[in-house]
Amino acid sequence: MENNNTQNDVVKLSRKSQREEVVKALYQMDLTTDFNVELTEYEYINEAITGVITNVEKIDEIISANLEKWSLKRLTFMDRAIIRFAVYEMDFTDTPFEIVVNEALNITRKYTDEGNGKMVSFTNKVLDNIDKYLKKLG
Repeated sequence: MENNNTQNDVVKLSRKSQREEVVKALYQMDLTTDFNVELTEYEYINEAITGVITNVEKIDEIISANLEKWSLKRLTFMDRAIIRFAVYEMDFTDTPFEIVVNEALNITRKYTDEGNGKMVSFTNKVLDNIDKYLKKLG
């Protein structure tokens, strides 16, 4: 009897891959200004996208308060998506800061850094500022 499981097997995304999917969805939404959420089979992705969209005004205020010599609109769509998602995880979930930053920097490295480390360094500095800011707020 032939084993035909390959058609029925669904590749499950790792948490790292799910984070990338969240960032790509946020990027697409920001770029097209279409904020309709398409639900996926992943609860984590659905909650994260919905959480960012629901809290985007507060998230953007936090980011804007911690950008030095930059404005939110000056960030690329992808960098804005990465930082928005990181701020959501920092402020609205129990995900440890170190994990949030590590994942954000890995996504930055993959999608927006040009190999010179500048965007990774920038994102790291912004997220560090935000962490200090959120801790002050309590």
